[in-house]
Amino acid sequence: MKQHHRMHMTVIIFVLLLLMFSVACDQTKTQMPVSSEAPTQEQNEAEIQPSEDPYLEERIRMVEITIEARGVSDPNVLLAMRTVPRHKFVPEEYRQMSYVDNPLPIGYGQTISQPFIVAWMTELLDLKPGDKVLEIGTGSGYQAAILAELGDIEVYTIEIIPELAESAALRFKNLGYSDIRAKQADGYFGWSEYAPFDAIIVTAAPDHLPPLLIEQLADNGRLVIPIGPPGSIQTLWKFVVEQGEVIGYNLGGVTFVPFTGEVLEHPSKPGE
Repeated sequence: MKQHHRMHMTVIIFVLLLLMFSVACDQTKTQMPVSSEAPTQEQNEAEIQPSEDPYLEERIRMVEITIEARGVSDPNVLLAMRTVPRHKFVPEEYRQMSYVDNPLPIGYGQTISQPFIVAWMTELLDLKPGDKVLEIGTGSGYQAAILAELGDIEVYTIEIIPELAESAALRFKNLGYSDIRAKQADGYFGWSEYAPFDAIIVTAAPDHLPPLLIEQLADNGRLVIPIGPPGSIQTLWKFVVEQGEVIGYNLGGVTFVPFTGEVLEHPSKPGE
């Protein structure tokens, strides 16, 4: 009888030990940290949040299809075109068309140039680290932002229309392009204070080559500019200063808004 009682007690103790072990395991499970491999609720929510740049894929596709496929090959230019958010340089009513390869109105009779033209003209400047470049015709600021994204390039830009100059300056500040030097002035006269420039790019078409822009080029400097009558197809030119001599290269027909300011008040023939 005593032996049976001892066996009964042994069974009870064994059951109690099993119960205690089970409770301890449950408590351990609840206290174990979440594995780093398992997605947390915050991670899942982050995955379904909209991208900070909802146009990123569209912009990358635009560069591939309408710029790179058409011959622009400079890797720095292509990277800049993929990086700069063009939709932030166009008016709200045209935002859905930001990555169509077309010029778009920005007000005051001006346009933001089509992306291919921006990329092509930028590549034609042959910019190198440490170069100083002047843009004539800031507009909404898109071309200047592309230049600033090339890295180690000093960017200067001039806009004749006060409202566009003011809004572009604010846009540069808001987007972090604090190194761009911008001013409101008549770009026909260049920016002698910071001359000479390694390159000058003009984004509106005068009817002749502004002589002061050539004078403000450094030796081996490059000027990319459309020239031609307003309201018609113009010619894109690249001028290079080589040992004091100006050499021009005709790059074919383009269409730009006309140059405004002094060039219209005192028209002259090319070369005068």
